[in-house]
Amino acid sequence: MKSPIAYSTAARPSAPLKVLHIVPTYYPAVRYGGPIRSVQALCASLVRRGHQVSVYTTNLDGDGDSDVPLGTPVDLDGVKIHYFPVPALRRLFWSPGLTRKLRRSVSEFDLLHLHSIFLWPTYVAARAAARARVPYVMSPRGMLVGDNIRRKSRFVKSAWIDLVERRSLARAARLHVTADIEGEEAKAMGLRLPEVFCVPNGVSWPHNHQALGAGPFGDVPRPYALFLSRVNRKKGLDRLIRAWKSVPQLTLIIAGNDDENYLPVLKALAESEGVADRLQFVGAVSDAHKWALYESAEMFVLPSYSENFGNVVAEAMAMACPVVITPEVGLAGLVREIGAGVVTPGEPRVLARAITELHHDEVRRKRMGAAGRQAAVEHLSWDGVAAQMEAEYYRILGRAPGL
Repeated sequence: MKSPIAYSTAARPSAPLKVLHIVPTYYPAVRYGGPIRSVQALCASLVRRGHQVSVYTTNLDGDGDSDVPLGTPVDLDGVKIHYFPVPALRRLFWSPGLTRKLRRSVSEFDLLHLHSIFLWPTYVAARAAARARVPYVMSPRGMLVGDNIRRKSRFVKSAWIDLVERRSLARAARLHVTADIEGEEAKAMGLRLPEVFCVPNGVSWPHNHQALGAGPFGDVPRPYALFLSRVNRKKGLDRLIRAWKSVPQLTLIIAGNDDENYLPVLKALAESEGVADRLQFVGAVSDAHKWALYESAEMFVLPSYSENFGNVVAEAMAMACPVVITPEVGLAGLVREIGAGVVTPGEPRVLARAITELHHDEVRRKRMGAAGRQAAVEHLSWDGVAAQMEAEYYRILGRAPGL
């Protein structure tokens, strides 16, 4: 076994860092979920703290491509974003242009931060950084959670870990996780990992937003419980719909984009369970409208089978909406500690009982909502998150801020 790479930790003359983030997809391809928003918010916050931040990504957006310039950086909140085409092997995000750019420019940066695994951009970035002896941080973004690997392309992912990611992880300067549960899952896989550190995702929310009746949701019946996330199998919607047989007093709003054609399965399940008349599938929700849905909901429910963090849970907390989540959601520890909601097993009858009890206790809901809002302000602000990440970057480089 090769010994770990000895990265240079010599102090640079200027305090601000030059950091390159590698992420397979980016704005405006928000169909891919929370990581896009989280990475951009982190990068923008680092810029506000005085650092030079660049992003290398692809222009993929589902079956098509984002309408973004190629070959010239785009400025978004001070972050320089470079988009590269994917001419083939789209499921791997294979981009020769991104590879060439990385090899030419990697030594210009103090540190690389790689988001996701199992994909080409992460692979080539780890190799380029190792050759140039530039330290890199890896953020699996939930992809090293055992349940995710078992549920989809298990054998392909296991082979990729053995052939590719094992080396990339071993050579990383640090492994970043967003919740303790994600770190525990990664360690349980028996891989040779670098030091693991936890910095949560942050959350930001508007002080003013459109009212519920102003957008496409003016006819939403109240009271209602809200599910808002990508519509896929790991989110536990099957057990939530089964639970709704025992929650006769509430409408359930299911919001989110469906890239896996899972909605027909869920609608058939709702019909067979006799709850279709109390469910509304409203599809994808824009940033302009989602805040009103959170604010007007009696509660937010996310019964995921696995969830490395749960950005939508943090958003609900910021809007003072009490949450009902399963222990497999990364934010479960914080929710339980501060009393921002209910952490319950996802078995349908148990889940239904937790929802029903909360529905009948308005005082408890208000107390939980207030606790969630306070926690979002005190623990999950993006400036605070960026300060934690900045400290880890400096520690990796053997530098103190200001040196």
